[in-house]
Amino acid sequence: MKKMFKLGLIPLLLTMPALSNAQQDINKVEIQTVAVTKDIYMLMGQGGNIGVSAGEDGVFMIDDQFAPLSAKIRKSVSAISKKPIRFLLNTHWHFDHTGGNEAFSQEGALIVAHNNVRERMAKGQFVQAFNMDIPPANPAALPVLTFDKDITFHWNNDVIRVEHPAPAHTDGDAVVFFESANVVHMGDLYWNGLYPVIDADSGGSTSGLVRGVREVLARIDNNTKVIPGHGLLASKVELENYLHMLTTVNDRVSKLRAEGKTLEQVIAAKPTADFDSTWGVAYLNGDQWTTMVYLAP
Repeated sequence: MKKMFKLGLIPLLLTMPALSNAQQDINKVEIQTVAVTKDIYMLMGQGGNIGVSAGEDGVFMIDDQFAPLSAKIRKSVSAISKKPIRFLLNTHWHFDHTGGNEAFSQEGALIVAHNNVRERMAKGQFVQAFNMDIPPANPAALPVLTFDKDITFHWNNDVIRVEHPAPAHTDGDAVVFFESANVVHMGDLYWNGLYPVIDADSGGSTSGLVRGVREVLARIDNNTKVIPGHGLLASKVELENYLHMLTTVNDRVSKLRAEGKTLEQVIAAKPTADFDSTWGVAYLNGDQWTTMVYLAP
């Protein structure tokens, strides 16, 4: 894994804002509210995209970005609904999706996540993909309701089905299907227009990511609204384009690895060259994405 850093893959600065930068730039961040359906919204700010289901039962929220943004997020949610945030679902444990847990739990939100999310947050760990030692979370930030394979909420006149795919971005991922609204929030299984991050230290794998995206595509139709973990609101067609990129690059890198090529040789072969202008312009570049795929098959 040390080769990752020699190649410049210290991607916290590339894949999500550093905690210090989040603190410094907090006054500049604006939370954008995107209407997905009549009752479901996507909030974009700094960090992972937030999902909001608003209705008579109260607010069901998905992820909460960085801790310093909690007041701004709360204000944006209040503009959608005056009802309290009753449930807060974490799609995985990374701090750009769970940073506001403590603040929202102290206001009464019940935090829900996969078993592995609570375990990793409680223990803390060093994540090579971010080059960061993440300390244990405060107890108030931890999920209080956890699940193994899936959990279903009957909420706001919808069936909200939360499912855990095979390890993909991490080993604690959750995909959220709003069955009546025909909306899916994919967490960091989907980075719209961006090469994704695979956290191998948290059990993630490229093959698992490919499998997880395929499973979602098999469940949705051309009218489904797709909320990515990062990037703009998407459709099934855009998710299919993402899967094409994932499978093509993974197949190319896997073939070269099977031939005995070293990481440096695989990078030199430029297996992402025809995708870089679309997917490699904001966070990871082609060489960094190739490195991640090679090291997290």
